[in-house]
Amino acid sequence: MEAGGGGRAVVRPSPRLRGRLRVPGDKSITHRALLIGALAEGQSLVEGGSDGLDCNSTAACLTALGVRIERLGEAPGGRIDRRIRSPGRAGLRLEPGQILDCGNSGTTLRLLAGVLAGTSLQALLDGDASLRRRPVARIIEPLRSMGAGLSAREADTVPPLSVHGRSRLRPIDYTTRVPSAQVKSAILLAALVAEGTTTVRESVATRDHTERMLGSRGVRIEVRQGNEGERAVSVEGMMPVRAMDERVPGDLSAAAFFLVAGAAHPDAEVTIEGVGVNPTRRAVLDILRRMGADLDERTLPAQGAEPAANVTVRSSDLRGIDLGPRDVAGAIDEIPILCLAAAAARGRTVIRGATELRHKESDRLGGMAVGLAALGVPVEVEGDDLTIDGRPGGLVGTDLKALGDHRLAMTWAVAGLLAPGGTVISGAGSVDVSHPGFFADLERLHS
Repeated sequence: MEAGGGGRAVVRPSPRLRGRLRVPGDKSITHRALLIGALAEGQSLVEGGSDGLDCNSTAACLTALGVRIERLGEAPGGRIDRRIRSPGRAGLRLEPGQILDCGNSGTTLRLLAGVLAGTSLQALLDGDASLRRRPVARIIEPLRSMGAGLSAREADTVPPLSVHGRSRLRPIDYTTRVPSAQVKSAILLAALVAEGTTTVRESVATRDHTERMLGSRGVRIEVRQGNEGERAVSVEGMMPVRAMDERVPGDLSAAAFFLVAGAAHPDAEVTIEGVGVNPTRRAVLDILRRMGADLDERTLPAQGAEPAANVTVRSSDLRGIDLGPRDVAGAIDEIPILCLAAAAARGRTVIRGATELRHKESDRLGGMAVGLAALGVPVEVEGDDLTIDGRPGGLVGTDLKALGDHRLAMTWAVAGLLAPGGTVISGAGSVDVSHPGFFADLERLHS
């Protein structure tokens, strides 16, 4: 494995993959622990959180709002402990004219908009060129209906996002148009200052870290699960948020790259230690098992609100499967690496209803199709559906572009472990968004 200038990397196949790894702290949980810690007056500790650029963007925005965030030292696997000292929501302040830079992080922008909607502040949220293409109408509509003032570029569709908050908001009963934990969380965070009960309804249950975190901090939360997978979450407003510590498990989305590498490689046994296995996040594990992956989970003693396990993967005879919109919603961040698993599997995999992949850091649907074809994999895109005809043992090394997208960069790196010759990845530095030590961890598995 070689790193070059300009974020270029070359990955070559390895005869064996062996080892135990700890991946960075869960990115989704880290964002929320920082933001909810800022809403609570007093001191909170976030242990083992992500030290990726996205979560650092959240920390920097909160610092600009007057929250003191102290880095206490790094832990193995790219994790970091942070101490938060906050004046609480009512004490947040912003210098006139200061722009809150969310970097590449859509989570920062959308969830922070929910926080700011319930304050008396006026703020402008912006970010890099990639973030400026991410849709924001989906949060503007519900937050406006609660009484906050929001506006964005190009008829309220893309950032920069202007937020004029109100310290008292109206409760709403809202059904999300697309399954999105970010939209749900933005509404729930704003609902904390609504004068009544706010309910968010979703057709597919999305990750529930926000609900768990608020409930453990004294906020009254009710969750109702329907028969067809739909879910309703209600929050009672005007309740204080208690300061408390949060221990962050390893990020399952980060672990997924190593799990697919182990399952698709002909001679592999890899263990990821202390990874989160929240029921609303574990779809990637269930999908890999459906594909025939040899996975073993060893549940760890509870150390917080989030369940964790050591997950071991061994070389597997993967097979193609059909994935529907519910599968895609449940494993939205893992779909790129699951596409590579499909490329290494026997038979055909069809992924249907993947429209949300077009609105991530890149158009992941189009980017995966181009990259897989370059690797020698028959692939077809029709609308928002992707069909992949697997070629186990038949990938070819090639030049691939990450398109500024960390998940594409890591997917192509795993492909490099399987494809003869060298796989050259342009824009590989984008992995720092979520896993700064990714290539070093990949190197540790070479045997």
